[in-house]
Amino acid sequence: MAEVLSQSEIDALLSALSAGDFEPDQLKEKEEKHRVKKYDFRSPQKFSKEHIRTLEMVHDSFARIVSNYLSGQLRKHVKIEIQTVEQITYEEFIHSIPNPTVLTIFSMPPLQGNILLEMNPEFSYQILDILLGGEGNRKVKLKDFSEIDKNILSSITSEMINSMKLAWEDIIEVRPQFEALETNPSASQTLAPNEAVALLSFSVELGKSTTYMNLCIPYLSVEKIVDKLIVQYWFKTDASELDTDAREKIMAGIEPAKVDLHVELGETEITLDDFLRLVKGDVLVLNTRYDSPVRVFVEDEECFIAKPGIIGKNLGVEILDITDKDVIEIE
Repeated sequence: MAEVLSQSEIDALLSALSAGDFEPDQLKEKEEKHRVKKYDFRSPQKFSKEHIRTLEMVHDSFARIVSNYLSGQLRKHVKIEIQTVEQITYEEFIHSIPNPTVLTIFSMPPLQGNILLEMNPEFSYQILDILLGGEGNRKVKLKDFSEIDKNILSSITSEMINSMKLAWEDIIEVRPQFEALETNPSASQTLAPNEAVALLSFSVELGKSTTYMNLCIPYLSVEKIVDKLIVQYWFKTDASELDTDAREKIMAGIEPAKVDLHVELGETEITLDDFLRLVKGDVLVLNTRYDSPVRVFVEDEECFIAKPGIIGKNLGVEILDITDKDVIEIE
């Protein structure tokens, strides 16, 4: 309902217009601010801007991991970059991809349902050509994929979706599982036509050609963890807990590392001539007594004071004190 103005407000508005203090265009801007926006209930916006932004961040990492994997498998430079992330309906996604194409259906427990990875047929034929001994630049007309083609592509896409485990690790631990590979998009009836999905489009550079790849994530799959798709969620954990976890991970990583340790029993000075004349059985007099503490070095840094002795049939030292300040702080 339009806002009703009082007579005094109308007079004030007319006087402002007459005096030039208020432009007519400002009235239009004010009306536009209060204009009701259209909302399509058949295609509700379930993914917020924060969700879209997080999905873009996560799958930017996925693109880099897959680029490295394919570059190693094909022995050619492959560059995959995320281009767009948008919400559409499942029906729009199916109608936007060619037939035939390579449509990998997989799941990622604990996420619900199936997720779809679509590779452009031109890109798929490039992979097949290179793996079967070609250079990847042969022009191939669109045709049905053979069973051999499907088996080869299934092996490649299975490894590609395994990269999701590393890409999603900051949000949730997922377990990617290959379900099936389809070449006819219309045969895939995994979702209702009007179901909301997030469509992530990637550009793929292989050789001199640029093709594309699409990832379709249904809202139903991420509905239960949608709160974790907000970047601020990642920082809700108590800072002290983060420090403790980080410290434990660092310590677990460096504890197995091997370091060089040696004991300095004492020092002495001799001439170069005496040094050259040294033979087996000669005795050097050190500047320490036999019962004096000795210094223990770790990677050439003095860390401990120790007492020399014998352990069984072996020589050894007993740690008496710590001299390195960094070691004291860690302890």
